[in-house]
Amino acid sequence: MRMRRVGWAVDYLDEAQKLVRDPETHAGKWKELFESRKTEAPEAPDTEEALLEGVPGRLHVEFGTGKGGYSLDMARLYPEEYFVAVEKNDSAAGIAASKYDAEGPENLRLIWNDARFMDTWFAPEEVDMIHLNFSDPWPKNRNAKRRLSADSFLRQYAAILKPDGKLAMKTDNAALFEYSLLQFSRAGWPLQEISVDFRRSEHPEDAMTEYERKFTTEGKPIYRAVWRRK
Repeated sequence: MRMRRVGWAVDYLDEAQKLVRDPETHAGKWKELFESRKTEAPEAPDTEEALLEGVPGRLHVEFGTGKGGYSLDMARLYPEEYFVAVEKNDSAAGIAASKYDAEGPENLRLIWNDARFMDTWFAPEEVDMIHLNFSDPWPKNRNAKRRLSADSFLRQYAAILKPDGKLAMKTDNAALFEYSLLQFSRAGWPLQEISVDFRRSEHPEDAMTEYERKFTTEGKPIYRAVWRRK
């Protein structure tokens, strides 16, 4: 369902501080951008999850961040890693931008644009981890090419991921999950992890999205898979 326009959020994009307006100029240099903005290490949340060990300098990209909660929580959880959230909807991007400016640490940035331009924003083999969370399933067959697990996107992911890079996907949509499993298999991506009820056990290493909390509360299963770059 298309998100209704949120006027204040769209207007906020003009002044957003953590919005990267020229992402193509940072291709191959994202880690330099984050390093240059570092002042002091942000304090990690005082929770058990904050004790999780991250990988310093690892670059994560979330395509279709929506209102931005997942990348925000992950950036807090792993303060030594870097997170770039991508969203094309102006209202959702504006809401995410306002959150990031108000609450986000310095290891988090936002791109407001369409994911199909990713190969202009990131250099070949620059990204360590890609996240796809509750992407639009585009259920009609004629719209299959718009799905973020369509073959055209898989080729772009493979180009920007490091040789040992990974892609993690979560969804509540069984049909989209089955489609994605088939697409990645056909493209030769090795499957590393799979779950048809990811939240049946606790996973403090992975933040929950807004949708995920809602669906989990309703007792709906969360489908998750992780693939390694072919």
